[in-house]
Amino acid sequence: MPQTSSKPILRFAPSPNGLLHIGHAFSALYTWNAAAALGGTALLRIEDTDPERSKPEFVTAIIEDLHWLGLHWPEPVMQQSTRFDIYAAAGNDLRDQHLLYPCFCSRSAIAAASTQTDPDGAPLYPGTCKHLNRGEQIERLKRGDPVQFRLDTTAALSRVGMLTFTVVGPLVTDRPQIRHARPERWGDVVLQRKGTPTSYHLSCVVDDAAQGITHVTRGRDMEPATDLHVLLQMLLGLPSPIYHFHKLILDDAGRKLAKSRGSENLASLRAKGWTPKDVRQAVGL
Repeated sequence: MPQTSSKPILRFAPSPNGLLHIGHAFSALYTWNAAAALGGTALLRIEDTDPERSKPEFVTAIIEDLHWLGLHWPEPVMQQSTRFDIYAAAGNDLRDQHLLYPCFCSRSAIAAASTQTDPDGAPLYPGTCKHLNRGEQIERLKRGDPVQFRLDTTAALSRVGMLTFTVVGPLVTDRPQIRHARPERWGDVVLQRKGTPTSYHLSCVVDDAAQGITHVTRGRDMEPATDLHVLLQMLLGLPSPIYHFHKLILDDAGRKLAKSRGSENLASLRAKGWTPKDVRQAVGL
């Protein structure tokens, strides 16, 4: 059941697929500062739904880095890998609403057939499997073909009508504003895969509700995803937090820092003699 609190609750939710870099430090520090400004609490959540990339040693490293920065949180820490049954139940809810359908397309097939991109720049799903008849769906599922389950976004939007969400900025304590959501620009996103009953989008909205999150602070690059999250919240009957989008820490080439590009991690900076104060000064907090 969702937690209830009279005070604001925020969260920092890293994925343990690598070491934290200075961009993560900014996001964490920003979240704890925002919680303090609102008179609330910041939680740590570990988003480890990817069993191939998530490693226990990275969970340990995340906790060590955040403690080194001087950040603390209520225990226990939620780890998404322990909650697959809950995400599966949310997916079943959407299935009962006839809003999920099986897709058997490979990434290469989607890229070859797609003429548009989603907000992340990935090929927009062209709907190839959306109109498969039920008999073919059942046959391919019985055969064990690789499958993922997509949200029928058009049908979903017809259920909820116009969507809005609440935003504050440039400070988290600023006056709230209403913004219109446009989840249709994501097309029919994948919410579940064979063997993995969730996706980032599904587990995020389920856990924000379960933890009673009142304010979500996230980088500006995540702003488009909020449109989709608001849609899922409506479909699943979950509350929608207030959103705040903060700046990104960029490298010398003007790109967002990323583990995949080998952005220097906090452990390396610490080994070079950096202090938490140095990190705060570097990110402007």
